[in-house]
Amino acid sequence: METPLTPLLLLPGMMCDARLFTPQVNRFSAERAVQVACLTRHNRVEQMAQAVLASAPERFALAGLSMGGIVAMEVVRQAPQRVAGLALLDTNPLAEDARVQASRGPQMKTAAAGGLLDMLVERVFPNYLAAGAEQEAMLATCFAMAETLGAGVFIRQSQALMHRPDQTDTLRRFTVPTLILCGDEDRLCPVSRHTLMKELMPHARLHIIPGAGHLTTLEKPTDTNDAMAQWLEAL
Repeated sequence: METPLTPLLLLPGMMCDARLFTPQVNRFSAERAVQVACLTRHNRVEQMAQAVLASAPERFALAGLSMGGIVAMEVVRQAPQRVAGLALLDTNPLAEDARVQASRGPQMKTAAAGGLLDMLVERVFPNYLAAGAEQEAMLATCFAMAETLGAGVFIRQSQALMHRPDQTDTLRRFTVPTLILCGDEDRLCPVSRHTLMKELMPHARLHIIPGAGHLTTLEKPTDTNDAMAQWLEAL
């Protein structure tokens, strides 16, 4: 009897759900158990990580994009022995920059007052995708996810990001197979954040995808899946 492959646990970004990982679920679920965690119920990264661990397999490969990557690092901090491999996609290991933190209060007020979707369409979604990308379908997916999740989730996740811990020491200590991946046009979590993570984790593989922005899983699914497949093979 063959030993089952390591389960894959995916952590979505802010105001995203399983639709963010549709190409990855389609690619990998035929060979291994694939689970997409829910990160909508808590307003602290530490609590999100605890909830992930409570519903996760005993040992698993962990991949997170953006806020999902931030939660993935906290999962590693809390329970490194349970993580067989780590993939950090378009994310940031640092505590929140003070200027970004200051902008979240007005955004949360706008969301609470009923202006969430207009704000996202006008100010947030335009920063997600690479210039010249086929954007209409991907932006429609972003809008649909945000509409489903709503203002309460936006506020809780904003609070979590505002108060997130710095994870540089966590990454220095973690030595399992690791993939660090980002789009070369990611304006929210730029390449410099990923080269920093590579410096903290010399054993990791750094993969930068040309012509992709912040949502590599949707913008360049084949490139992302190929990099993830190589990472999973090393587990």
